[in-house]
Amino acid sequence: MDQAELSIEQVLKRDIPWETYMNTKLVSAKGLQLLRRFDKKPESARAQLLDEDGPAYVHLFVSILRDIFKEETVEYVLALIYEMLSANPTRARLFHDESLAQEDTYEPFLRLLWKGNWFIQEKSCKILAWIISARPKSGSGAIATGEASGSKKQITTIDDVLKGLVEWLCAQLKQPSHPTRGVPIAISCLSSLLKEPVVRSSFVQADGVKLLVPLISPASTQQSIQLLYETCLCVWLLSYYEPAIEYLATSRTMQRLTEVVKSSTKEKVVRVVILTFRNLLPKGTFGAQMVDLGLPHIIHSLKTQAWSDEDLLDALNQLEEGLKDKIKKLSSFDKYKQEVLLGHLDWNPMHKEANFWRENVTSFEENDFQILRVLLTILDTSSDPRSLAVACFDISQFIQYHAAGRVIVADLKAKERVMKLMNHENAEVTKNALLCIQRLLLGAKYASFLQA
Repeated sequence: MDQAELSIEQVLKRDIPWETYMNTKLVSAKGLQLLRRFDKKPESARAQLLDEDGPAYVHLFVSILRDIFKEETVEYVLALIYEMLSANPTRARLFHDESLAQEDTYEPFLRLLWKGNWFIQEKSCKILAWIISARPKSGSGAIATGEASGSKKQITTIDDVLKGLVEWLCAQLKQPSHPTRGVPIAISCLSSLLKEPVVRSSFVQADGVKLLVPLISPASTQQSIQLLYETCLCVWLLSYYEPAIEYLATSRTMQRLTEVVKSSTKEKVVRVVILTFRNLLPKGTFGAQMVDLGLPHIIHSLKTQAWSDEDLLDALNQLEEGLKDKIKKLSSFDKYKQEVLLGHLDWNPMHKEANFWRENVTSFEENDFQILRVLLTILDTSSDPRSLAVACFDISQFIQYHAAGRVIVADLKAKERVMKLMNHENAEVTKNALLCIQRLLLGAKYASFLQA
């Protein structure tokens, strides 16, 4: 059977020759006694044994994984540990018991991440994540220093573990060991581990943030929704860490999160994205980016929906107020960009103010004439006569005030788009389409005679 498709139940049906291992000194007599009491017993009986003698079982399982390399046995012991921890994750604290201070409890799992088949890798990853999350936060002895008290034996430090685990998780995101489960297991573990500041640091140093961005896209199936949620959860956790924020600001993260929040109906997905936006709003250029992406309009739309989560409702209100403040502080051109990017134009004073165009016409050159291109897109896609009229007028203003306006607009194939509107049923549209064509054909030299 393909090891990638093995289940815990199938593995635990095996009969492992523990007596043989004792005869070859790979398992002690006491270890064999513990195994006989534990193996193949009901969950309630095993739970009682773990309550009574948990650290001894941890010591036994870790010893077997350290000393025995037969794949079937390694899989079996990992399945026992996985079942034990999934039934009660707090049992992971047993791995940090003081009686195990001289035991390298991390090493076997860290080694198996890279050496084993997919079943072994996946279970080792999940078990490591549980053990790490359960470690004492103050840290002492082996956990803090990596050297057991009173011993010269060097053991794996938590920093070694985190670095090794993050490296493996990033490797799964780049080139998964399993075609459908590699990425989800990596993201699932990261969404838990990134709560730890030291993991955030390791992840950013490993250039991991850029590996998350392609996974932020609208989802439809249950599996893809869970993957999207956990990816967004990772981004939210990283939004508390300055070095990660710097990367988020210069990637397409904001655009992708905006697309997700516009299309998602899953409350937990919307919640974690909105909480991320709330975290990022006061940082750097994020506020301006949110305005550019039309987030005020999206937030307004989201507020009309029936959400049950109080945290989400509070975050929507806070984000709405924060964006209003941000818009007030933006320059006149920022406000103009916001209006254009939303696609709904009206005769606000700035459209006809000569000072606005004289001071800001060179700003239209930003991002390869992005705003000018959006105005042309409005001509193609909008059904609102007012928006069409204002867009025609603004293009004519650009031609008049920019030294190369006529050439730039012509290069962007504006003439054909505007000409189509000269026969529009709305008189306001035809008037401004005509003005635009006149300025395009005559150029800035004669534009002063054609003031609207």
